[in-house]
Amino acid sequence: MRNKESEASCRAELTGNEIIHVDCVDHVYPDGTMSLDGICFSVNPGEIVAICGPNGSGKTTLLEHLVGILTPKKGRIMMFGKRLEKKSYKKVRRVVGLIFQNSDDQLFSPTVMDDVMFGPRNLGLSKEEAYQKAYDALKTVFGKFPKHLADKIPHYLSGGEKKLVAIAGILAMEPKAIVADEITANLDPYHGRLVENILIKMKEELDISVVFATHDLNMALRLADRVCLIDKGAIIKEGTPKEIFLDDDILKLDLEIPQILRIYRNLKQFFSDIAEDTIPRTVNQLNKLINRLLKTNNLS
Repeated sequence: MRNKESEASCRAELTGNEIIHVDCVDHVYPDGTMSLDGICFSVNPGEIVAICGPNGSGKTTLLEHLVGILTPKKGRIMMFGKRLEKKSYKKVRRVVGLIFQNSDDQLFSPTVMDDVMFGPRNLGLSKEEAYQKAYDALKTVFGKFPKHLADKIPHYLSGGEKKLVAIAGILAMEPKAIVADEITANLDPYHGRLVENILIKMKEELDISVVFATHDLNMALRLADRVCLIDKGAIIKEGTPKEIFLDDDILKLDLEIPQILRIYRNLKQFFSDIAEDTIPRTVNQLNKLINRLLKTNNLS
């Protein structure tokens, strides 16, 4: 468990391999409200980290610090071993992409293709090179190139399509890390699953580290390698999904506990032969566990 620590002890945990290191960061709004209070955590290469907390806990404020939209009042943010400063914001945004909660905040070009090409063109690529980057990114996100959408006006797309196009616009810039704020909020189940699969693909196939903020613990359980619980601007606990979701402290937060975990906790009360080294993270894994317990206890 990691509560608010001293600056020295936070820095002592650096290994040199971190893509992102948030080092005892404080942030105060102009009205004097403290929005971040001694935040410390790191993101390693090829890792998915979930920042979980109730509304108003500081999740979005933290993400905005990671891409230079906001500046810490105290502490520092390290990107690829270098301190994030105003003079380096432009360079950082080439390798760390931000996906907004509201896709309309990210889509502004006349057509879908123009929008996805915008990032590569802004990096100095030729029109032909930018087109190829955009083509590949859209193909990655949609499974095949969405020819029927390429010339459409982005704001006429469905909410799910807008989200996929916004993700493609970031992928076209070939980032090393992606920061996403409530990336599945207001999506239908189909597009929500698509987005989750894309995040997994980013990690496993594209070697992109992912930091996503969410109040949806089900999503964090399914996807995250590590989970940071944030409340009132401070990280109150950090660990693996097993360490986080089996700790009773999580019950104190204003968050909906995943049904899978509720069932798992009940099973542990009745079956002593449940392995302690893992927890079910999907419905399929829970079904397999239940079937195994029924068979081994001669209940099937």
